[in-house]
Amino acid sequence: MDTRTDTPSTALQPTLDRLRAAWQARKPDYAQRRGDLLRLRAALKRRLDAMARTIADDFGHRSLDESRIADGMATLNEIDHLLKHLRRWMKPRRAAVGWRFWPARAQVRPVPLGVVGVIAPWNYPVNLALIPLATAIAAGNHVFLKPSEHTPRTSAFLRELLAEVFPADRVAVALGGAEVGAAFAALPFDHLLFTGSTAVGRKVMAAAAPHLTPLTLELGGKSPVLLCDDYPVEKAAARIATGKWFNCGQTCIAPDYVLVPAGKRDALVAALRREVQARYGDAFDNHADYTRIVNEGQYARLQGYLDDASQRGLAVVTLAGHADPAQRLLPPTLVLEPGDDARIMQDEIFGPLLPIRSYATLDDAIACINARERPLALYPFSRERATIEHILHATVAGGVSVNDTLFHNAITSLPFGGVGASGMGAYHSQTGFDAMSKLLPVLWQARNTGGDLLKPPYSKAKWLIDLIVR
Repeated sequence: MDTRTDTPSTALQPTLDRLRAAWQARKPDYAQRRGDLLRLRAALKRRLDAMARTIADDFGHRSLDESRIADGMATLNEIDHLLKHLRRWMKPRRAAVGWRFWPARAQVRPVPLGVVGVIAPWNYPVNLALIPLATAIAAGNHVFLKPSEHTPRTSAFLRELLAEVFPADRVAVALGGAEVGAAFAALPFDHLLFTGSTAVGRKVMAAAAPHLTPLTLELGGKSPVLLCDDYPVEKAAARIATGKWFNCGQTCIAPDYVLVPAGKRDALVAALRREVQARYGDAFDNHADYTRIVNEGQYARLQGYLDDASQRGLAVVTLAGHADPAQRLLPPTLVLEPGDDARIMQDEIFGPLLPIRSYATLDDAIACINARERPLALYPFSRERATIEHILHATVAGGVSVNDTLFHNAITSLPFGGVGASGMGAYHSQTGFDAMSKLLPVLWQARNTGGDLLKPPYSKAKWLIDLIVR
């Protein structure tokens, strides 16, 4: 990040004040919300190719098509879903009062909160900035966005894009590094959504605590694949490969380790090797669709996992190509049978490295998953419905794709969020709309009601009390 373009920390509170004052003066109605979403969609659609090139520049190299899919299509798809359902979501929702309170009636009204803060990460820098922003706009809020300093060109792209779409008192963007991010998280927002690591999420939560700022925390963790004995290894390998090596594994819900029946481990390794060869060949340094590690710090961290595995005598299997630190190129690599003490099994990997551990029984595999903090995603592979139901009953995760990876995140009607160390709260679709609204309960009392009789001396209303407490 060019520090000359950073937002001064002293400017953050005045910006928030300006956004809040404008919101208070004119709370967005349906027409404004819809118009904002339509302009945002059109502006992003015009810039999809420029967006992909900009993200690639930040990564050193990133698959243009993966950016168009994950940052372009996913964002446009979510905006389309918001537009389709917005009018219905905004309407008051009837709520039953029960016979004891007749003839009163009740409703729940989704009302905007005010100003929503969004702290976005670097791995999908457009998707994870604009989907929360669009959801907050749909809910009738103004937005203050802090994109990642690790993708500075994309952050500047977002600031330019949003300046074209929104007035400065409706959406603002703060640029800067850790110091600006810490000050941003400490602002008294009406809601704050953070996407990033669990370690930073704890700091964000602590910063928000003095203001009791409501939070949505989208974190990470070690998302397991549980391959059952009945599922075909070749098909599982293809779907694991897609989930793991899309964006070079720099995905919060990428498979983080695989649990495989002991007798099928070697077959899975061979199948994964074939998948990598079929997708990328050996020419990794020139392949358009294999993304680089975003920066030198992340590359060194990942290389440290491999060094630790080698020092422990673990089998480290490079599936194709070779590493090139000069361009932050790290090929798909397996680590076989790491113990819990191995560094690669202690932290979220967030890269193209994949530990594989064999198990003797399904209950052993489930116990391995449950011994860890609850993951952001779980990927069980089995053709037996009873087996899948057993796994779902025995585990807790932020989300699940059965017999696949990643795709539950792309379904607009499903909420997305973690549990425990992998997150707090959820968004996407109406879940996100409701999270960024106050669901205001309203009771409409009737002209005449039995409640008027419930006052001392209660002996006069004994017949009514006896009726309602029966």
